[in-house]
Amino acid sequence: MKRHVVSPQSTARGAVKTVTELEASGLVPEKSGLAAVAEKYAIGITPDILALIDPSDADDPIARQFVPTAAELITTPEERADPIGDLAHAPVEGIVHRYPDRVLLKAVHVCPVYCRFCFRREMVGPQGLGTLTPTQLDAAIGYIAEHSEIWEVILTGGDPLVLSPRRLRDLMERLAGIEHVRIVRFHTRVPVVEPERIDDAMVSALTASGKTTYVAVHANHPREFTPSARLAFRRLFEGGVALLSQSVLLKGVNDDVETLAALMRGFVENRIKPYYLHHPDLAPGTGHFRVTIEQGQALVTALRGRISGLCQPTYVLDIPGGHGKADIGAASIVGQDGCFTVRDWQGGEHEYRSGNGIPT
Repeated sequence: MKRHVVSPQSTARGAVKTVTELEASGLVPEKSGLAAVAEKYAIGITPDILALIDPSDADDPIARQFVPTAAELITTPEERADPIGDLAHAPVEGIVHRYPDRVLLKAVHVCPVYCRFCFRREMVGPQGLGTLTPTQLDAAIGYIAEHSEIWEVILTGGDPLVLSPRRLRDLMERLAGIEHVRIVRFHTRVPVVEPERIDDAMVSALTASGKTTYVAVHANHPREFTPSARLAFRRLFEGGVALLSQSVLLKGVNDDVETLAALMRGFVENRIKPYYLHHPDLAPGTGHFRVTIEQGQALVTALRGRISGLCQPTYVLDIPGGHGKADIGAASIVGQDGCFTVRDWQGGEHEYRSGNGIPT
Protein backbone atom coordinates (compact mmCIF):
# COMPACT_ATOMS: atom_id res chain seq x y z
CA MET A 1 0.00 0.00 0.00
CA LYS A 2 1.43 3.37 -1.05
CA ARG A 3 1.70 5.75 1.92
CA HIS A 4 1.32 9.50 1.85
CA VAL A 5 3.76 11.95 3.40
CA VAL A 6 3.49 12.32 7.16
CA SER A 7 3.62 16.00 8.04
CA PRO A 8 5.32 17.27 11.22
CA GLN A 9 1.97 18.70 12.31
CA SER A 10 0.27 15.31 12.10
CA THR A 11 2.91 13.50 14.15
CA ALA A 12 2.89 16.19 16.84
CA ARG A 13 -0.74 15.53 17.70
CA GLY A 14 -0.01 12.37 19.63
CA ALA A 15 -0.64 8.67 19.28
CA VAL A 16 -2.57 7.26 16.32
CA LYS A 17 -5.27 4.80 17.38
CA THR A 18 -7.98 4.86 14.69
CA VAL A 19 -8.32 4.51 10.93
CA THR A 20 -9.42 8.15 10.75
CA GLU A 21 -6.21 9.21 12.49
CA LEU A 22 -4.16 6.95 10.21
CA GLU A 23 -5.71 8.65 7.18
CA ALA A 24 -5.32 12.16 8.63
CA SER A 25 -1.66 11.47 9.37
CA GLY A 26 -1.03 10.31 5.81
CA LEU A 27 0.00 6.83 6.94
CA VAL A 28 -2.66 5.30 4.68
CA PRO A 29 -4.66 6.82 1.81
CA GLU A 30 -8.04 8.41 2.43
CA LYS A 31 -10.89 5.91 2.22
CA SER A 32 -8.36 3.19 2.93
CA GLY A 33 -11.00 0.54 3.58
CA LEU A 34 -9.29 -0.56 6.79
CA ALA A 35 -12.36 -0.36 9.01
CA ALA A 36 -12.74 -4.16 8.97
CA VAL A 37 -9.13 -4.57 10.14
CA ALA A 38 -9.58 -2.01 12.93
CA GLU A 39 -12.76 -3.73 14.07
CA LYS A 40 -10.84 -6.98 14.49
CA TYR A 41 -7.38 -5.86 15.65
CA ALA A 42 -6.28 -2.89 17.78
CA ILE A 43 -4.32 0.02 16.28
CA GLY A 44 -1.74 1.99 18.22
CA ILE A 45 1.28 4.01 17.05
CA THR A 46 3.12 6.32 19.45
CA PRO A 47 4.64 9.68 18.45
CA ASP A 48 8.15 8.20 18.80
CA ILE A 49 7.32 5.53 16.24
CA LEU A 50 5.52 7.99 13.95
CA ALA A 51 8.71 10.07 13.88
CA LEU A 52 10.70 7.01 12.74
CA ILE A 53 8.56 6.23 9.70
CA ASP A 54 10.15 7.28 6.41
CA PRO A 55 7.30 8.73 4.30
CA SER A 56 9.35 8.42 1.10
CA ASP A 57 9.68 4.64 1.46
CA ALA A 58 6.62 2.62 0.46
CA ASP A 59 8.24 -0.44 2.07
CA ASP A 60 9.43 1.27 5.24
CA PRO A 61 10.30 -1.46 7.80
CA ILE A 62 9.06 0.61 10.75
CA ALA A 63 5.68 1.33 9.16
CA ARG A 64 5.35 -2.32 8.17
CA GLN A 65 5.44 -3.33 11.84
CA PHE A 66 2.72 -0.93 13.01
CA VAL A 67 0.54 0.34 10.14
CA PRO A 68 -2.38 -2.03 9.40
CA THR A 69 -3.07 -3.41 5.94
CA ALA A 70 -5.87 -5.37 4.33
CA ALA A 71 -3.59 -8.44 4.27
CA GLU A 72 -4.47 -8.93 7.96
CA LEU A 73 -7.92 -10.13 6.91
CA ILE A 74 -6.40 -13.12 5.08
CA THR A 75 -6.29 -16.12 7.41
CA THR A 76 -4.48 -19.25 6.27
CA PRO A 77 -5.50 -22.77 7.36
CA GLU A 78 -2.60 -23.30 9.77
CA GLU A 79 -3.19 -20.07 11.70
CA ARG A 80 -4.88 -20.10 15.09
CA ALA A 81 -6.23 -17.63 17.66
CA ASP A 82 -3.91 -18.93 20.41
CA PRO A 83 -0.85 -19.89 18.34
CA ILE A 84 1.52 -20.76 21.21
CA GLY A 85 -1.08 -22.42 23.45
CA ASP A 86 -1.26 -20.00 26.38
CA LEU A 87 -4.75 -21.13 27.29
CA ALA A 88 -3.69 -24.77 27.61
CA HIS A 89 -1.41 -23.80 30.53
CA ALA A 90 -3.54 -21.19 32.34
CA PRO A 91 -4.47 -22.58 35.78
CA VAL A 92 -5.90 -19.20 36.87
CA GLU A 93 -6.67 -15.99 35.02
CA GLY A 94 -3.46 -14.10 34.19
CA ILE A 95 -1.07 -17.01 34.79
CA VAL A 96 0.57 -19.24 32.17
CA HIS A 97 2.57 -22.09 33.74
CA ARG A 98 4.18 -23.90 30.82
CA TYR A 99 7.59 -24.72 32.33
CA PRO A 100 8.18 -26.00 35.89
CA ASP A 101 10.32 -23.17 37.30
CA ARG A 102 8.69 -20.10 35.75
CA VAL A 103 5.33 -18.55 35.01
CA LEU A 104 4.00 -15.75 32.88
CA LEU A 105 2.00 -13.14 34.77
CA LYS A 106 -0.23 -11.26 32.33
CA ALA A 107 -1.44 -8.39 34.51
CA VAL A 108 -2.53 -6.22 31.60
CA HIS A 109 -3.56 -6.81 27.98
CA VAL A 110 -3.04 -3.34 26.51
CA CYS A 111 0.04 -1.91 24.80
CA PRO A 112 1.35 1.52 23.80
CA VAL A 113 1.68 0.16 20.23
CA TYR A 114 0.02 -2.77 18.50
CA CYS A 115 2.38 -4.81 16.34
CA ARG A 116 0.66 -6.13 13.23
CA PHE A 117 2.35 -9.55 13.70
CA CYS A 118 1.43 -9.95 17.40
CA PHE A 119 0.89 -13.55 18.48
CA ARG A 120 -1.61 -12.41 21.13
CA ARG A 121 -3.50 -10.09 18.80
CA GLU A 122 -6.79 -11.85 19.61
CA MET A 123 -6.29 -11.09 23.33
CA VAL A 124 -4.80 -7.57 23.49
CA GLY A 125 -6.18 -4.11 22.91
CA PRO A 126 -9.17 -2.11 24.14
CA GLN A 127 -11.49 -4.99 23.25
CA GLY A 128 -9.14 -7.69 24.52
CA LEU A 129 -8.87 -9.38 27.90
CA GLY A 130 -8.16 -6.13 29.76
CA THR A 131 -6.35 -5.59 33.05
CA LEU A 132 -6.68 -8.15 35.82
CA THR A 133 -9.21 -7.18 38.47
CA PRO A 134 -7.95 -6.93 42.07
CA THR A 135 -9.56 -10.31 42.79
CA GLN A 136 -7.94 -11.91 39.74
CA LEU A 137 -4.56 -10.42 40.61
CA ASP A 138 -4.89 -11.74 44.18
CA ALA A 139 -5.57 -15.22 42.77
CA ALA A 140 -2.58 -14.98 40.41
CA ILE A 141 -0.21 -13.88 43.19
CA GLY A 142 -1.67 -16.59 45.41
CA TYR A 143 -0.93 -19.22 42.75
CA ILE A 144 2.69 -18.07 42.57
CA ALA A 145 3.00 -18.13 46.37
CA GLU A 146 1.56 -21.64 46.59
CA HIS A 147 3.95 -23.15 44.01
CA SER A 148 7.43 -23.28 45.51
CA GLU A 149 8.94 -24.54 42.24
CA ILE A 150 8.40 -21.09 40.67
CA TRP A 151 11.83 -19.40 40.59
CA GLU A 152 11.04 -16.76 37.94
CA VAL A 153 7.99 -14.59 37.25
CA ILE A 154 7.78 -13.11 33.74
CA LEU A 155 5.49 -10.10 33.40
CA THR A 156 4.09 -9.85 29.91
CA GLY A 157 0.70 -9.19 28.40
CA GLY A 158 0.07 -6.75 26.78
CA ASP A 159 2.94 -4.59 27.88
CA PRO A 160 3.42 -4.47 31.66
CA LEU A 161 5.24 -1.12 31.50
CA VAL A 162 2.03 0.67 30.55
CA LEU A 163 1.21 0.35 34.24
CA SER A 164 2.04 3.34 36.41
CA PRO A 165 5.14 3.20 38.62
CA ARG A 166 2.81 3.15 41.64
CA ARG A 167 1.00 0.03 40.41
CA LEU A 168 4.25 -1.65 39.35
CA ARG A 169 5.81 -0.93 42.74
CA ASP A 170 2.80 -2.45 44.48
CA LEU A 171 3.08 -5.56 42.31
CA MET A 172 6.82 -5.90 42.89
CA GLU A 173 6.43 -5.46 46.64
CA ARG A 174 3.88 -8.29 46.65
CA LEU A 175 6.36 -10.52 44.81
CA ALA A 176 9.04 -9.49 47.34
CA GLY A 177 7.17 -11.46 49.98
CA ILE A 178 7.42 -14.74 48.04
CA GLU A 179 10.78 -16.19 49.02
CA HIS A 180 11.09 -18.83 46.30
CA VAL A 181 10.71 -16.22 43.53
CA ARG A 182 14.22 -14.97 42.82
CA ILE A 183 13.93 -13.47 39.31
CA VAL A 184 11.37 -11.02 37.92
CA ARG A 185 11.48 -10.44 34.18
CA PHE A 186 9.53 -7.88 32.12
CA HIS A 187 8.84 -8.23 28.39
CA THR A 188 8.28 -4.80 26.88
CA ARG A 189 8.36 -2.49 23.88
CA VAL A 190 8.16 0.66 26.04
CA PRO A 191 11.87 1.66 26.08
CA VAL A 192 11.73 1.84 22.27
CA VAL A 193 8.20 3.06 21.53
CA GLU A 194 7.56 5.32 24.54
CA PRO A 195 10.99 5.88 26.12
CA GLU A 196 9.91 8.84 28.26
CA ARG A 197 8.10 6.36 30.52
CA ILE A 198 11.48 5.05 31.66
CA ASP A 199 12.15 7.64 34.34
CA ASP A 200 13.54 7.39 37.86
CA ALA A 201 10.14 6.43 39.30
CA MET A 202 9.73 3.59 36.80
CA VAL A 203 13.24 2.21 37.40
CA SER A 204 12.71 2.38 41.15
CA ALA A 205 9.43 0.50 40.82
CA LEU A 206 10.99 -2.22 38.69
CA THR A 207 13.58 -2.95 41.32
CA ALA A 208 11.34 -2.53 44.38
CA SER A 209 11.09 -6.25 45.12
CA GLY A 210 14.75 -6.67 45.95
CA LYS A 211 14.77 -9.59 43.50
CA THR A 212 16.98 -9.68 40.44
CA THR A 213 15.13 -7.76 37.72
CA TYR A 214 15.53 -8.39 34.00
CA VAL A 215 13.91 -6.43 31.18
CA ALA A 216 13.61 -8.12 27.78
CA VAL A 217 13.52 -5.29 25.23
CA HIS A 218 11.61 -5.98 22.02
CA ALA A 219 13.05 -4.33 18.89
CA ASN A 220 13.12 -5.59 15.31
CA HIS A 221 15.06 -3.00 13.30
CA PRO A 222 18.25 -1.04 14.05
CA ARG A 223 16.47 2.28 13.38
CA GLU A 224 14.51 1.69 16.59
CA PHE A 225 17.65 2.52 18.60
CA THR A 226 16.95 6.26 18.74
CA PRO A 227 18.77 8.62 21.11
CA SER A 228 15.69 8.58 23.38
CA ALA A 229 15.62 4.78 23.38
CA ARG A 230 19.34 4.63 24.16
CA LEU A 231 18.80 6.95 27.11
CA ALA A 232 15.99 4.69 28.38
CA PHE A 233 18.28 1.66 28.11
CA ARG A 234 20.99 3.48 30.03
CA ARG A 235 18.58 4.49 32.80
CA LEU A 236 17.49 0.87 33.20
CA PHE A 237 21.03 -0.49 33.21
CA GLU A 238 22.38 2.13 35.59
CA GLY A 239 19.37 1.55 37.83
CA GLY A 240 20.36 -2.07 38.35
CA VAL A 241 18.19 -3.76 35.71
CA ALA A 242 19.76 -6.47 33.53
CA LEU A 243 18.76 -6.23 29.85
CA LEU A 244 17.99 -8.94 27.30
CA SER A 245 16.64 -8.71 23.76
CA GLN A 246 13.84 -10.32 21.89
CA SER A 247 13.06 -9.87 18.21
CA VAL A 248 10.82 -11.48 15.62
CA LEU A 249 12.17 -12.47 12.23
CA LEU A 250 9.85 -10.59 9.87
CA LYS A 251 9.62 -10.55 6.10
CA GLY A 252 10.24 -7.04 4.80
CA VAL A 253 11.57 -5.82 8.15
CA ASN A 254 14.74 -7.69 9.11
CA ASP A 255 14.95 -10.75 6.86
CA ASP A 256 18.41 -9.97 5.50
CA VAL A 257 21.73 -10.59 7.17
CA GLU A 258 22.89 -6.95 7.09
CA THR A 259 19.82 -5.70 8.96
CA LEU A 260 19.93 -8.56 11.48
CA ALA A 261 23.63 -7.98 12.11
CA ALA A 262 23.07 -4.26 12.69
CA LEU A 263 20.13 -5.04 15.01
CA MET A 264 22.11 -7.48 17.15
CA ARG A 265 25.14 -5.19 17.30
CA GLY A 266 22.83 -2.37 18.31
CA PHE A 267 21.56 -4.41 21.23
CA VAL A 268 25.08 -5.25 22.41
CA GLU A 269 26.25 -1.65 22.06
CA ASN A 270 23.41 -0.71 24.43
CA ARG A 271 24.37 -3.40 26.97
CA ILE A 272 21.44 -5.58 25.93
CA LYS A 273 22.34 -9.26 25.55
CA PRO A 274 20.77 -10.82 22.44
CA TYR A 275 18.42 -13.53 23.65
CA TYR A 276 15.62 -14.74 21.36
CA LEU A 277 15.04 -14.34 17.65
CA HIS A 278 11.51 -15.68 17.23
CA HIS A 279 10.22 -17.39 14.14
CA PRO A 280 6.87 -15.68 13.42
CA ASP A 281 3.98 -17.40 15.16
CA LEU A 282 0.89 -18.68 13.35
CA ALA A 283 -1.33 -15.80 14.46
CA PRO A 284 -4.35 -15.00 12.28
CA GLY A 285 -3.70 -12.60 9.42
CA THR A 286 0.10 -12.57 9.74
CA GLY A 287 1.12 -14.76 6.81
CA HIS A 288 2.60 -11.78 4.96
CA PHE A 289 5.23 -11.48 7.71
CA ARG A 290 6.40 -15.10 7.76
CA VAL A 291 9.64 -16.27 6.26
CA THR A 292 10.31 -19.98 5.78
CA ILE A 293 12.21 -21.89 8.44
CA GLU A 294 14.91 -22.65 5.87
CA GLN A 295 15.35 -18.92 5.22
CA GLY A 296 15.58 -18.26 8.94
CA GLN A 297 18.15 -20.99 9.45
CA ALA A 298 20.25 -19.65 6.58
CA LEU A 299 20.18 -16.14 8.09
CA VAL A 300 21.21 -17.37 11.53
CA THR A 301 24.04 -19.42 9.98
CA ALA A 302 25.24 -16.34 8.10
CA LEU A 303 25.26 -14.34 11.33
CA ARG A 304 27.61 -16.82 13.01
CA GLY A 305 30.46 -16.02 10.68
CA ARG A 306 29.73 -12.32 10.38
CA ILE A 307 29.35 -10.91 13.90
CA SER A 308 30.76 -11.42 17.39
CA GLY A 309 29.58 -14.26 19.59
CA LEU A 310 28.22 -11.59 21.93
CA CYS A 311 25.67 -10.74 19.22
CA GLN A 312 24.24 -14.21 18.53
CA PRO A 313 20.56 -14.75 19.42
CA THR A 314 18.88 -18.14 19.78
CA TYR A 315 16.50 -18.77 16.87
CA VAL A 316 13.35 -20.24 18.39
CA LEU A 317 9.95 -21.53 17.39
CA ASP A 318 7.07 -21.60 19.85
CA ILE A 319 5.55 -24.97 19.00
CA PRO A 320 1.81 -24.60 18.36
CA GLY A 321 -0.42 -26.21 20.94
CA GLY A 322 1.50 -25.06 24.02
CA HIS A 323 4.53 -27.37 23.78
CA GLY A 324 7.07 -24.62 24.42
CA LYS A 325 10.05 -23.23 22.53
CA ALA A 326 12.44 -25.20 20.35
CA ASP A 327 15.85 -24.05 19.14
CA ILE A 328 15.31 -24.38 15.40
CA GLY A 329 18.78 -23.16 14.56
CA ALA A 330 19.94 -26.51 15.98
CA ALA A 331 18.89 -30.15 15.75
CA SER A 332 15.40 -29.74 17.24
CA ILE A 333 13.72 -29.59 13.83
CA VAL A 334 13.92 -31.63 10.63
CA GLY A 335 12.05 -31.39 7.36
CA GLN A 336 11.62 -29.11 4.38
CA ASP A 337 9.12 -27.33 2.12
CA GLY A 338 6.93 -26.15 5.00
CA CYS A 339 6.51 -29.61 6.60
CA PHE A 340 8.63 -30.33 9.66
CA THR A 341 8.95 -32.47 12.75
CA VAL A 342 9.97 -30.42 15.78
CA ARG A 343 11.12 -31.78 19.15
CA ASP A 344 10.01 -30.10 22.38
CA TRP A 345 12.01 -29.71 25.60
CA GLN A 346 10.61 -32.99 26.97
CA GLY A 347 11.58 -35.00 23.88
CA GLY A 348 8.09 -35.12 22.35
CA GLU A 349 7.84 -34.76 18.59
CA HIS A 350 5.24 -32.61 16.83
CA GLU A 351 4.29 -32.00 13.23
CA TYR A 352 4.63 -28.37 12.19
CA ARG A 353 3.23 -27.06 8.92
CA SER A 354 4.16 -23.43 8.36
CA GLY A 355 2.20 -22.95 5.16
CA ASN A 356 4.77 -20.26 4.34
CA GLY A 357 2.01 -17.66 4.55
CA ILE A 358 0.35 -18.80 1.32
CA PRO A 359 -3.47 -19.09 1.47
CA THR A 360 -4.96 -22.33 0.16
